Amino acid sequence: MTNNPNPGVSASESFYDKVGGHATFVALIDRFYAGVADDPPLRALYPEQDLGPAAERLRMFMEQYWGGPKTYSEQRGHPRLRLRHGPFAVTPAQRDRWLHHMLGALDSLDLDPEDDETMRDYLTRAAQFMVNSFEE
Repeated sequence: MTNNPNPGVSASESFYDKVGGHATFVALIDRFYAGVADDPPLRALYPEQDLGPAAERLRMFMEQYWGGPKTYSEQRGHPRLRLRHGPFAVTPAQRDRWLHHMLGALDSLDLDPEDDETMRDYLTRAAQFMVNSFEE
C-alpha cells in the first residue's frame, strides 16, 4: 500500500520522512492515547486493559499510510479499517471524541501548516468513514 497523499512531496521523500518519521508518529499516537485514557466514553471502545497494543497498531498503520515502514501490513495484513472496527459502535459522538483527541495531538506537533492541513484533512475524512452507528 503506497500512498503519496501530499503531491508537494517528492517521490524520493515520503510525507512520513518530511514530517519527522518515526519520532513524529510516536509523539502523535502517544499524545492521542493520553487523551483516550482519560475519556471514559471513548476508552470504552478499547477492550484491552492496556492501551499499548492499540497504540502500536495505530502508529504502525499511520506510519505505513504516510509512506513509512510497511510493518502494519507485514504483521496484520490489509488494514480493512471498517471491518476491524465493525464490532464497535462508532457513533458521530464517538467520532467527534476521537477527532478531538487526535487533532489535539496533531496540534502539539507544530508541523508546517501545509503538512498539518494534509494530515487534518485525512484524519477528519477517516474518522467520518468509520462511523457505523447512529444510535447514541
